[in-house]
Amino acid sequence: MRKSEPIQWVFRVLFYVLGLFVMALGVAIAANSNLGISPVNSLPYVVSEVVHRDPGTCVTLVFCSYILLQIIILRREFMWINLLQIVFSTIFGYFVNFTKALVGDLAIPAYAGQLLMLAVSIVFIAVGVVLYIEVEMVPMPMEGLSLAIAGKTGVAFHNMKIIIDCVVVIAGVALSFICLHKLVYIREGTIITAIVTGKVMALVKKPISPLVQKVCFGGVSMEAE
Repeated sequence: MRKSEPIQWVFRVLFYVLGLFVMALGVAIAANSNLGISPVNSLPYVVSEVVHRDPGTCVTLVFCSYILLQIIILRREFMWINLLQIVFSTIFGYFVNFTKALVGDLAIPAYAGQLLMLAVSIVFIAVGVVLYIEVEMVPMPMEGLSLAIAGKTGVAFHNMKIIIDCVVVIAGVALSFICLHKLVYIREGTIITAIVTGKVMALVKKPISPLVQKVCFGGVSMEAE
């Protein structure tokens, strides 16, 4: 992690938490679109339907299982500061429940309306991810797991991230059919989100990154170093 002045650390944490909130809002909107949610959140949402618990609690528990896997894989190489992932996973879980209540039953009728909601959710998710990545703190658990396996196998991170996303979605599909005998929360929107979010992130990063760099690092970007 890059060094910052104390006040800059405050802003880094605030931007990180804001990113989690915006991302959770995008997840809530995606859930109401009924077209499927992002791969990262697909398995926790399916688990919530299976065990009849709120999505936020299931997000926290599933994300904590990813942290446990990181510890098992990395062993002594695991950096204990990454246990902060538990804190941020808990915060994100709370935001998932809060934004779900905030959005309520909001839905736009017709398939075109569902696509519009999905598009809005993708923008929110992209903005949220950019915010928490730009402050260069600890990764979220699924990214941390991808980094851990990539480091051990030599597979490029972006390729490993795609593999992990696919494994999580497949696990969600299998759990959904085995336990519920139907498919929930995973539809074409899950695939669209997986394909499009990265491209939207590249677009929203252009206006967001300079602001974050200025506030959190005094205007010094990684590209300039």
